[in-house]
Amino acid sequence: MNKPTLSARARLWWRKEIRPLLILALVMFSIRSSLADWNDVPSGSMKPTLIEGDRIFVNKLAYNLKVPFTTWHIAEWDRPQRGDIAVFYSPHDGLRLVKRVIGLPGDTVEMRNEQLFLNGEPVKYAPLDESVSSQVAGAERGASLFATEQLPARPHAVMATPSLLATRSFGPVTVPEGEYFMLGDNRDNSFDSRFWGCVPRKQILGRATAVVISLDRDNWWKPRWERSFTSLD
Repeated sequence: MNKPTLSARARLWWRKEIRPLLILALVMFSIRSSLADWNDVPSGSMKPTLIEGDRIFVNKLAYNLKVPFTTWHIAEWDRPQRGDIAVFYSPHDGLRLVKRVIGLPGDTVEMRNEQLFLNGEPVKYAPLDESVSSQVAGAERGASLFATEQLPARPHAVMATPSLLATRSFGPVTVPEGEYFMLGDNRDNSFDSRFWGCVPRKQILGRATAVVISLDRDNWWKPRWERSFTSLD
């Protein structure tokens, strides 16, 4: 009986082994591109809500359905809401960022010495529960101030670090139609819309809804079980 030729073995290998794996990979990456994804939190710009080592779930169907691997929208059924934690491509350098939606299209956003103003009205602040601020490491926590920013319909934690050189006042800025103003919750240590402007709607990938798992990078990647499987809503 004749042995299969090299080309025949290669075709068989392609059909039996490689092609199914490529199809599976294409399906998986398409799901991550258009339906659901996860995002690592590499910096502290969203402290105390998110900290370094958090891995967050991103609902890419929160606002629309996109063509896989593009920013083209097939259908839209919702818009980013004030207070949402959004994942988007930065208009500054194209990197994927995680920030909070503060200004909607048509809004006027201003900050005066850390006091946020929306459409000319000051946003109120309240004390923050210690269970939230305690997630920040000791030395940084001792040098920072924490509060609950009473954003309409979505109160959330913010922090400030008086010792840092930071942009504590800006605006007023009017958000253009079809764009959104983003800020980090760590107001004195976040590179956000204060510096590179508003984010076009098409650049927003989805809404972060949960911390799936959190790993302590400074402690041999030890899981932070108290942060894992927690909702961001």
